[in-house]
Amino acid sequence: MNENIDKGMSTLIVFIVAAAILSAAQSVVTTGISGIMADFNISSTTAQWIYSSFLLVLGVMIPLSAFFTRRFKVKTILLASLALFLIGSLIAFIAPNIEALILARVIQAIGSGILLPITQIVLFKVIPEEKWQIYMGLFGFIIGIAPAIAPTAGGLIIDYVGWRSIFLIFAAAIAVLIVIASVVVKLEFETDHYPLDASSLVLCVLACVGIMLGFSNIAENGFDLIWVILPIVVGAVSLVLFVKRQFGIETPLLDLRALKNKYFFFGTLFSALLYFTMCGLNVILPLFVQRVAFHSATVAGIVLLPATLVMIVFNFIGPVMANKFGVRKVLILSCIFTIVGYLMMMTYKVDSGIEYMIVTQIIRAIGAGLGLMPAVTWTIAVVSGDVEDATAINNTVRQIIGAIGSALSVVLMAVFAGGNVARNAASVVAFGQTSLVMAVLAVVSLVIVIIYIKDEIHDLM
Repeated sequence: MNENIDKGMSTLIVFIVAAAILSAAQSVVTTGISGIMADFNISSTTAQWIYSSFLLVLGVMIPLSAFFTRRFKVKTILLASLALFLIGSLIAFIAPNIEALILARVIQAIGSGILLPITQIVLFKVIPEEKWQIYMGLFGFIIGIAPAIAPTAGGLIIDYVGWRSIFLIFAAAIAVLIVIASVVVKLEFETDHYPLDASSLVLCVLACVGIMLGFSNIAENGFDLIWVILPIVVGAVSLVLFVKRQFGIETPLLDLRALKNKYFFFGTLFSALLYFTMCGLNVILPLFVQRVAFHSATVAGIVLLPATLVMIVFNFIGPVMANKFGVRKVLILSCIFTIVGYLMMMTYKVDSGIEYMIVTQIIRAIGAGLGLMPAVTWTIAVVSGDVEDATAINNTVRQIIGAIGSALSVVLMAVFAGGNVARNAASVVAFGQTSLVMAVLAVVSLVIVIIYIKDEIHDLM
């Protein structure tokens, strides 16, 4: 018994370390967007694909997590994920153009999309349910450290040795981790010959890519039939067909029955809306600091760093508070801080002080940190009998909405600015208007919490 516990904890630790490194790759390029725009002579709406494509592919891959855990050994999944991420990092390092860089990011994201949700599944299977909030808090704290440091470290690296070196560092770290995982990981779960429904996978990809592509093209193409309307329609129709198919086949790619539970549905929606605003902010704030306020990539990272560190701390504090005072109170507090933070961002000017921006971001980050982990853990606990599919659904929705958020936020800011984000009054107003959209979404989240989030989980099951 002790041997099994040791295997479980050692495997979980390796997964969490891997998840932390792979999570850092998600945000590390945000402070490099301006430099990549200059190197490849591209627009902001094109450059943002190096970030949003990563999020999009995460969303596409996550539905497969339940299939992978049923079909393949844990160690095989881990090593395959790390190998893909290593290949993507090396391609990104030598990328001659934006297309190659986006391809590299897609390969990185495939590896991340396999590993990140399975890390949570391993946690839920290794740790007793009564300790989920505490351990999810620790999980959020640990995997938050690397992404928190990433934008600032990335900014420093970009300013001194260029953005390509970032990917070489990732490649070296992952190569070392592959060796460690080969030796340390020994825990295995029961597997079988669970089939992969190819039709569902195709529909899932079409839905995600279509919706994402359509929204991302609005800034440059308006509401063009071919570049905007058609992709969105194809994506929406594919999504409807995907959902219908999951309920109609014996072995679905993603068992969506958990969504019939209204508490699981609205818990997932809450975390998705919160993630939408977080991912959107990760793009528009560095864009404002660098292209509107005319600061360096390093300064953009410095503005984000204190807030992200605070969010990491509250990723741990939030679940602890939820465990003691109830998740509903914590999520209400999360929404209040989030709303205030985005409303304060509406006051940014071209010459706003760095200190003021840091303080307002800290306020917003407290809200994000308090809300995400308690909401995710509460939502999974509502349907705890089906951890694999519930985790996959929650993560899939959150990542796809986050990908849309990163793209749509840049689109909104560009549209509000008249098509060109630059050092002018129109771009300042556009940033404020985009921040207002984020605040409204936080108000919607508050309404969801008040109506649907309850403290007594087992009474809802």
